[in-house]
Amino acid sequence: MRILLLLLTLHIFLTSFLPQIAVAQNFEGGWSVGTHVGVNMWINDHNRRKAGLGGTLIARYGFTDWFSLGVMTGFEELKSGQEPLLSGSSIYDYLKLNAFPSAVAGWIHFNTAGSVSPYIYAGLGIMVFSRLDGDLRPVPDDKMNTSLMIPFGVGVESFIRRDISISAEIGLRVLDDETDAFAYRFTDAFPTFKLGVNLFFGRKTEDYDDYDGLNEWEENRLGTDPKNPDTDGDGLNDGDEVKVHRTDPLKIDTDGDGLSDGDEVLRFRTNPLRVDTDGDGLSDGEEMSAFRTDPLKADTDGDGLSDSDEVRIYRTDPNRVDTDGDGLSDLDEVRIYKTDPTREDTDGDGLSDGVEVKVYKTDPLRGDTDGDGINDEVEVKRGTSPIDPKEQPQMLLEKGRRMLMEGVTFEPSKSTVTAESELILEKALTALRSNPDIRVEIVGYTDDIGASEDNMQLSFRRALSVKEWLVERGISANRLTAIGKGSSDPIAPNTTPEGRTRNRRIEFHIK
Repeated sequence: MRILLLLLTLHIFLTSFLPQIAVAQNFEGGWSVGTHVGVNMWINDHNRRKAGLGGTLIARYGFTDWFSLGVMTGFEELKSGQEPLLSGSSIYDYLKLNAFPSAVAGWIHFNTAGSVSPYIYAGLGIMVFSRLDGDLRPVPDDKMNTSLMIPFGVGVESFIRRDISISAEIGLRVLDDETDAFAYRFTDAFPTFKLGVNLFFGRKTEDYDDYDGLNEWEENRLGTDPKNPDTDGDGLNDGDEVKVHRTDPLKIDTDGDGLSDGDEVLRFRTNPLRVDTDGDGLSDGEEMSAFRTDPLKADTDGDGLSDSDEVRIYRTDPNRVDTDGDGLSDLDEVRIYKTDPTREDTDGDGLSDGVEVKVYKTDPLRGDTDGDGINDEVEVKRGTSPIDPKEQPQMLLEKGRRMLMEGVTFEPSKSTVTAESELILEKALTALRSNPDIRVEIVGYTDDIGASEDNMQLSFRRALSVKEWLVERGISANRLTAIGKGSSDPIAPNTTPEGRTRNRRIEFHIK
């Protein structure tokens, strides 16, 4: 037990305090020889289970970086613990076995990219042995015995230099049932615990120049610089690029997204093999450099729109839930209310989209929700309902004021006053009758469809139609002037049908 504790303490000391290097256990195409010593315990049909000492010599060849094949041989002192013993006693009366086990075995290595590598092994061989009596003489006579042996076990190997490792392993050697000269119940065996030192040599194990985890053969095959651990200068050593991250050690930016492989792995935790790690439609480089979004989240601000849709389609800020600050999220504006997420007041009525939707229940796409000729903001300020056309004060005609006669509309290329427009003109008629000193310039406008001269004439005809409608109902023609301004001074973009409809309008300029 003291020896076992001593060996275990030694292994912990070596793995804790001696320097280690990465990927040194890769000895594909090379050889390893080692000496392992430790304790055993012979298990048979009737002995006292006493610990003995033993050692093993191992030679193996690496066929790949994770599999090696070799031979093991050595000496084991297997104690029986039977006492007292007499010289020349029978074969059933002995002190111990002197055993010489030998086998062919295969090793499977794990974590081949690290400096600490667990492994498992198994094999097939024989054990030659003799039984010794109390005077340490063979019984019977000088006869040597043999047993089939199946060795297997698990262990861990720690590299303290590029060509030296120390190991600790637990194994079991399964024997036939007569190593104790007695066949009964189950087969004989002995477990082992051993610590060892292993030397590595061979062309493919050599990484003596840059210690990047690639041997000379691998560097020549890949075209990397054997004297530079980071050939492309991206912040990752060549060995890690090839064996861990699967990136190209000759390219700073393997996926071409604008971020170096080193930054992707070490700083941003993005995938150096994918241009767009989160699949939002923006490259990782664009997210980090241009938009400052999170390359690991498809929707950085969590507003329900992907970063790419915000940037490329809606022109909203992918870092803000409510780009225009109107109280509605970008998603709600786009999907529910169809408002402009980049404009606080889509219809330009003086009320923000959020206030219209949440407070007054008005239509954020219409400046005059109830169609009574007074825009929503004015109604709110006057205390009337912006959603009830019957609840309204008389139209106010104040000198110097420019009034949009919202609701007075015309069909494309026509100047005839529509029935829908007469509701608004009736209010204007009442206001003009109540204010006989007021003079009005009736100004007509068009959209930008058609020739400029044609639009100018059309706008004049529209203004004249309104004037004639009022004159027919008793307003003096001297108080009214019709003017056409064509497509000038638009109040909405002419790029949409809605915008063009708003631009086909009549304004009253009060004198």
